[in-house]
Amino acid sequence: MLSRFSGKTSCVIAKLASASPKKDPRHRLGAHYEDAALAYLRQNGLQLLTQNYRCRFGEIDLVMRHQKYLVFVEVRFRSRNRFAGASLTVDHRKQAKLVKTAAMFLSQHRRHADDTVRFDVLAFDRTDSASSTIQWIKDAFRP
Repeated sequence: MLSRFSGKTSCVIAKLASASPKKDPRHRLGAHYEDAALAYLRQNGLQLLTQNYRCRFGEIDLVMRHQKYLVFVEVRFRSRNRFAGASLTVDHRKQAKLVKTAAMFLSQHRRHADDTVRFDVLAFDRTDSASSTIQWIKDAFRP
C-alpha cells in the first residue's frame, strides 16, 4: 500500500524534514550543552564526524574520532543533582539504546567497521545559576 503512494509521501516527508521545528526551552538548553560539549572535546583533541545521529533505535549526540578510537558521546545535563549527578543518568537501558544505535551507525558507515569503539559520557552538573561542572568519562561503559 505504501508503494502506491510512494511519490506523494516522499514529498510530504521531505517537507516535514525541511521544516524547522519550534524548539522548547529544554531542547534549546540541550543544544547549548551539546555545543559546549563539542567545543570542550575539540579542545581536548577529538574530531567531529557527525552530530545528532538518529536512527530507529535512538540518537547519539556526538560521533567523534580520538586517536585510534571511534567515540560515541552521550551528553547529559542536570540542573539539580539531589539524587544523582548527570553522569549517573546513563543507566543500563540508555546504554543498551546507545549500543544499538552505534551498531546501526557502523552498519551504515562501513569505513568505520574495523575501528575500535568507545562510549564516553560528558556530564554537565549545574553548580549555581551561572556555572556548571564538566565531567568527561572516557570509556564510560562497554557493550
